Amino acid sequence: MYKNRLHEIDELKFKIDSFRPLSFDILKQLQEYYKIGLTYTSNALEGNTLDLAETKVVIEDGLTINGKPMKDHLETLGHADAFNELLEFAKSDSITEENIKCLHKLFYSKIDSKNAGCYRKNAVIVTGADINFPLPEELNCKMHDFIAGLPNMKEKFHAVEFAAMVHALFVNIHPFIDGNGRVARLLMNLALLQAGYNITVIPPVVRADYIRALQYSNHKNFTPFINFISEMVFEAQKEYLRIIEKIV
Repeated sequence: MYKNRLHEIDELKFKIDSFRPLSFDILKQLQEYYKIGLTYTSNALEGNTLDLAETKVVIEDGLTINGKPMKDHLETLGHADAFNELLEFAKSDSITEENIKCLHKLFYSKIDSKNAGCYRKNAVIVTGADINFPLPEELNCKMHDFIAGLPNMKEKFHAVEFAAMVHALFVNIHPFIDGNGRVARLLMNLALLQAGYNITVIPPVVRADYIRALQYSNHKNFTPFINFISEMVFEAQKEYLRIIEKIV
């Protein structure tokens, strides 16, 4: 269903790069736009009930939405904080364990400050799923190996393939008690930004396809997930190009 779009992605990136550098004001507008978009979509994939407009109100105005769980508001504010830090991390060319723990801490501290930024201390049990997440005592070693392997992987793969692999490998380690999916999507976007690509969201409407493609990676078959992410990047680039063509 999902095709490998790397060739088209490279062509669109060339067109997008022709508009760069963008002015500070335009760049700021785009960052705020994508902060809301990524926060909404990433949270919605995990069951957060705030819609896009409500997410915007919570982030920009700090208001609460009547009838919506407080946890949904805290996830929204936390993700927005993590997004802001993501933009700072994107100025570097590497992904560190400190980056990962910081992003989780920013996202999760308003929900559970004790476990924010700390690896889980319990095993993960997924009923009816053929997934074997590392045990707590294995996490430090698994995360060390994951981080240590990133430079070689970055050199070996196309930037979009690398971003997809970062996401998939991180989720398969599942180091935190909660919020792993959201951190994975932040890390994927960190890898994309560092390589000169724009923010990519995964719309909730394709959630089933997203999960299905990700499940293949549990068994080291990354092709379906790479293809899926390449389609998401391709669509994100088309939207980004439409926006900057209008405002630049």
